[in-house]
Amino acid sequence: MAGALTEVLGEVLVAADGEEVSVSALAARGVSLVGLYFGCSLSGPCAQLGASLAAFYGRFRGEAAAAGAQRLEIVFVSAEQELQQWQEAVRNMPWLALPFAEKHRKLKLWNKYRVSNIPSLIFIDASTGKVVCRNGLLVIRDDPEGLEFPWGPKPFSEVVAGPLLRNNGQTLDSSALEGSHVGVYFSAHWCPPCRSLTRVLVESYRKIKEAGQKFEILFVSADRSEDSFKQYFSEMPWVAVPYADEARRSRLNRLYGIQGIPTLIVLDSQGEVITRQGRVEVLNDIECREFPWHPKPVLELTDSNAVQLNEGPCLVLFVDSEDDGESEAAKQLIQPIAEKIIAKYKAKEEEAPLLFFVAGEDDMTDSLRDYTNLPEAAPLLTILDMSARAKYVMDVEEITPEIVEAFVSDFLADKLKPEPI
Repeated sequence: MAGALTEVLGEVLVAADGEEVSVSALAARGVSLVGLYFGCSLSGPCAQLGASLAAFYGRFRGEAAAAGAQRLEIVFVSAEQELQQWQEAVRNMPWLALPFAEKHRKLKLWNKYRVSNIPSLIFIDASTGKVVCRNGLLVIRDDPEGLEFPWGPKPFSEVVAGPLLRNNGQTLDSSALEGSHVGVYFSAHWCPPCRSLTRVLVESYRKIKEAGQKFEILFVSADRSEDSFKQYFSEMPWVAVPYADEARRSRLNRLYGIQGIPTLIVLDSQGEVITRQGRVEVLNDIECREFPWHPKPVLELTDSNAVQLNEGPCLVLFVDSEDDGESEAAKQLIQPIAEKIIAKYKAKEEEAPLLFFVAGEDDMTDSLRDYTNLPEAAPLLTILDMSARAKYVMDVEEITPEIVEAFVSDFLADKLKPEPI
């Protein structure tokens, strides 16, 4: 256990009284699950979470006192920028914290777990370091007594089980989804990007069905009232979880760790995730020729997928798109390296630490160069880490597979010196 957790958290953590606690000591306490709490004391939502999280944690501490073993520990991964603010925050917390000085490790954790907003609570298995549940905030709300501990993932078919609706009032059992690809669509009428995506998705759904593909979309509403749900659902030709079934809607959010909407998760006929980027795929493939949108190792940077640059470190190879075939040649150059990285982390049941892009010449690429203060050279090999506001640049006359592989290897080994964005 200590090895896996040490790889994630380092050697020591800090308690509220300032005492250091060895990560390896958590095993002796009987800890089997660790909650990584990403937050900031200056954040209103984090402050609101504090009392309910403390009560939740207190139940496990009470259990530990009675049974002599503590199943759950929480570790605060702070977004505080000032030491004094961090000290005051930690002093008022009953759990442990990553040391303030571990700024680089904090950024790596934010990237590793694709944390896009705070507060965020991610549960990991203490023996393996693997993610058990990405949306711990819903666990606190739905299971405040901790009766479902350790909240591990369940099959889609089990989580979705129950009646579904069509917008004409007809009901059908969730077993009707078996054998089909399913798009699990988290959306709400109050969200303008959701409504825009829904209009496109209706046409995509029609095209896929007309092509004879077995495909269904399941709407999981985040609307604020049943009337809003009904109004929005009336525009949709697919099925939905009943609005009144809040528990099932919440379990689906927990299952896929939903942090924002719209989100479209595409599943294969066995209920396994094909892609979490269904929104991007639908917008990039209007004719649905590439359905069911198995992920590509290397993407061509576009307006619709540029949002992925904010999800973690991205390798971006800028090329001169006026030269016919340059973009395709660049993709072919990067692809074997990307595939090797993806396969390595998939074997560990982890997300790859890098996304891979080729960028041509257009207004969006020009804006990205301006924002990150990159030179106009092409080809230009970069790694952009937007959350850390850092970039790594290799400006050479010729980009070869050996250069790319060494650049990626050095980045993953923390051997490259970042430049500020």
